[in-house]
Amino acid sequence: MVAMEGAVGAWAWWLGLLFGAIPLLCLTVWHSTDAWYCAAFALKHGGRGSNGIRRRLPPGHMGVPFLGETLSLLWYFKLARRPDDFIGAKKAAYGNGAGMYRTHLFGSPSIIACSPAANKFVLQSAESFGIRWPVPELVGITSVVNVEGSSHARLRGFILAAINRPSSLQTIATVVQPRVVAALRTWADKGTIVAATEIKKVTFANICKMFISMEPSPLTAKIDLWFGDLLHGLRDSISPCSKGILEFNGMQSRRKLDAIFREELEARKKVNKQCDDLMGGLMQMKDEQGKKLSNEEVVDNIVSLVIAGYESTTIAIMWAVYHLAKSPVILAKLREENIAMSKSKGGSTSTSLMITHTDIPKMKYTAKVVEETIRMANIAPMVHRVANRDVDYRGYTIPKGWAVLVWLRSLHTDPNYYEDPLSFNPNRWDEPAKAGTYQVFGGGPRICAGNMLARLQVTIILHHLCVGYEWELLNPDAEINYLPHPRPVDGAAMAFRKLST
Repeated sequence: MVAMEGAVGAWAWWLGLLFGAIPLLCLTVWHSTDAWYCAAFALKHGGRGSNGIRRRLPPGHMGVPFLGETLSLLWYFKLARRPDDFIGAKKAAYGNGAGMYRTHLFGSPSIIACSPAANKFVLQSAESFGIRWPVPELVGITSVVNVEGSSHARLRGFILAAINRPSSLQTIATVVQPRVVAALRTWADKGTIVAATEIKKVTFANICKMFISMEPSPLTAKIDLWFGDLLHGLRDSISPCSKGILEFNGMQSRRKLDAIFREELEARKKVNKQCDDLMGGLMQMKDEQGKKLSNEEVVDNIVSLVIAGYESTTIAIMWAVYHLAKSPVILAKLREENIAMSKSKGGSTSTSLMITHTDIPKMKYTAKVVEETIRMANIAPMVHRVANRDVDYRGYTIPKGWAVLVWLRSLHTDPNYYEDPLSFNPNRWDEPAKAGTYQVFGGGPRICAGNMLARLQVTIILHHLCVGYEWELLNPDAEINYLPHPRPVDGAAMAFRKLST
């Protein structure tokens, strides 16, 4: 009897531990990080803000110690494959409020901005919010994406003139099309392709030609691989477990790219060679005092611009062919417009001729397809900023030094702004988007300088695809990976052939 009572007592103790102490410990751990940051904020900002209201952090939760909300982010983006529910869960728990939430991501206490007004406030307040890339050394400390003030304005002005003004776009349209046409013929000969891989090849080749006057070679193949490692270090290091390794590999590849581009720079200087490409233009740039960019500045900007120029365009084109393969009515209408354009230039039903930059404004439906593709692709789900000082916004305070994540994706997939937002519907662009809800290229003084170049390249490849080729997805129901960028797990594998006449 005594033994039985002892056994019952032991079971009661363990059950009490299981259903009492352990849940209490979990709750303590869950709330400890949030309580710590809220207490530290209250001690430092106990007074009232510039608006006369007592300062407080935006609603939200800082997650668990050390990891913050990283596990939650990975759950929604990688495991559940419902990336929009990460922000949706915050809105459900805390309401829309000021469109801002506190969190802890990428190793830093952070504020998420995810409404048109909040995003606009952050993106247009350059003095209050500076640039903070997760690993700024990978893209280049002195590159246009990292510098601020007059240096940024000067570099941005040059880039806009080089790749975004009409005369530049006309030249680019002439340069890139022969390689696109040749690539499509090669795809048809293969019969089966992985769209993400093949599009990347032709886009990278065109970027190398435009930016550094390099033709495809074993060296450019190595450069492509090194850029891949660099991007893994830049984009894939969300998980603390892989962060250090990926950043190390990225920096190793960055050093190899530096060596190649510095060698090219020195070779040009040695023979006083002036090339009509982006590198040549950067080499000739001067500031107000007549001082040229250093070799480091030229290389940093070439690396950052190549990354921006081919990765984002590759993803956009891949999603265009993916959605068109699943939307035969839209593809038929797009094909009709582009065949008409080709015929007006002397082409045939199945043979496209080169289009010019001046042709593109006439392609109204094509423009809608391009905008809808870019909206749904959500190439950059967020942009990174940092608060340069304590900033008050709609009754809340963003503390100095905290990261600010401007969540662009949340706008483009919100049914309050776009009807049935996850459906591919170019006709929604019969009317412009609601003010502030279309931020695919960011906003403010740092809006993407290559936005017109991206649109041009997508338009060009869609024209030649629609006029001369047809394709079907091999795995139309393939799952989607959302990190680091959205793409089908099979890279949009497809059957590809010349259009039947």
